[in-house]
Amino acid sequence: MQQLREIYHSRGLLWNLTVRELKQRYRGSFLGWAWSMLNPLSQMAILTFVFGVALGITAPIGDPSGIDIYGLYLLSGIIPWGFFSLVCGLGLQSLTTNAALIRKVAFPRETLVFSQVVFSFVQFSIEMTIVSIALAIVGSPLYPFLPLTVMVMITMTVFCTGIALMLAVGAVYFRDLSYLWTIINQVWFFATPVIYDPNRFKEQVSEPVFFVLHWHPPVVYLRAIRHTIYDGRFPGTADLVYCVVAAGLSLLLGLRVFRAFSARVAEEV
Repeated sequence: MQQLREIYHSRGLLWNLTVRELKQRYRGSFLGWAWSMLNPLSQMAILTFVFGVALGITAPIGDPSGIDIYGLYLLSGIIPWGFFSLVCGLGLQSLTTNAALIRKVAFPRETLVFSQVVFSFVQFSIEMTIVSIALAIVGSPLYPFLPLTVMVMITMTVFCTGIALMLAVGAVYFRDLSYLWTIINQVWFFATPVIYDPNRFKEQVSEPVFFVLHWHPPVVYLRAIRHTIYDGRFPGTADLVYCVVAAGLSLLLGLRVFRAFSARVAEEV
């Protein structure tokens, strides 16, 4: 609570850091913020060709939406995963790339991580709005479930914040973490059903492996979002409770780890 109070009292700094990131992200770019949507769209096009055309993988039929467009199925997974990956990547670098500021000014170091989270959430919201409109156009009955979509997005943001806090302070003491995280991120991507229907593997893997594939946190957040926008239905009480609990535990653990190792951050960066 003390950490959260300190961050709240530094909300002016948090606002300025977030605005700076928003302004600098695509400054000088001709397309500007359109790149935030072009990146997942290009990834969707590549994955659709490789897995949908070359390998013949089809999307599960949305229940009850009836949608079976593999590209939209991919997009409804790529965007949440991209948000998770973006928050963790930016969070990991948030302290080391602001070493000069940390050495000169006394302020809650967590603010640097939170500013990256807020920036990423703005981009995430824009992307989710666009894909939701596309799904609504092709027939997804998602409108009654949009409040739940927003709820899952917020809890996912809290979960990602906890991971980003641990990565940020870890990168200060272990500089190889950025390279290690690249590998972990790649493995985690394919362990998360972004490009495939997880039910396809239920009979091909052991029960413990399927349990992990079914219940590790990014999967649950992604599944809940897909249920609300791609299927157009209630995501399930168990998944919603899981999202809230995982978010709370992640944030608490992230804050504790950050506070435990933040005393010498100014000297180590």
